[in-house]
Amino acid sequence: MPDSTVPTPLTDSEFRARAGSVLAGIEACVDRWLQDDVIDIDASRTGGMLELDFPDRSKIVINMQPPLHELWLAARSGGFHFKHASGRWIDTRSGADFQSVLSTCASEQAGISLLF
Repeated sequence: MPDSTVPTPLTDSEFRARAGSVLAGIEACVDRWLQDDVIDIDASRTGGMLELDFPDRSKIVINMQPPLHELWLAARSGGFHFKHASGRWIDTRSGADFQSVLSTCASEQAGISLLF
């Protein structure tokens, strides 16, 4: 992880609240797209895991990792791990922002531009 993005220490309950908020925000965004007839992505959540099923039958999986205080994202283009730093979720390898990575992966899999 780049030195400029030092992870924010979180308690277990803070992690669950912040990571849960991210998952809820993704679900709300997908619901809006469905209502606005932008794209039909099926979102299904089981505990700390959210699966996004795209029209081409590909998936993106976002998973909370409580022991590590990380969010993991698995997409067709690869896997990513994110730590909370200064109010944002940052990729542990590239330093990229979670929302940006998710938007890029979702856009690639949807075939249209999607912005979370």
